[in-house]
Amino acid sequence: MVTSEKQSLIEALKKGSVTVTFTKVNTGEIRVMPCTLNPEVLTAHGIDTVKVESQNPSNDQIVCWALDKDAWRSFNADTVVSWEVL
Repeated sequence: MVTSEKQSLIEALKKGSVTVTFTKVNTGEIRVMPCTLNPEVLTAHGIDTVKVESQNPSNDQIVCWALDKDAWRSFNADTVVSWEVL
C-alpha cells in the first residue's frame, strides 16, 4: 500500500468506521475488521485517543480500535486486501 493510500485510510478511520480486510501475518487467514480512529466514538466509550494522533502514513503498521473486539488492534498496511467506509 502506497503512502497516499495509507493516508486516505487513516483519514477515513479518523472520520468514522471502516471495514478493513487484511491477511493476518501470523496465520495467513483473512480478517475482516470493522474499526475506527474517530475521537468522538473512542471518547464515548471511555477510550484514550492518544493513539489517534500517533498514526503516521509512512509507518507500515496501522493501529486502530476494533469495533468487534472492543480493543486496540494493528495490521500491516502491506497485507490489506481492501477497505471501505461503513
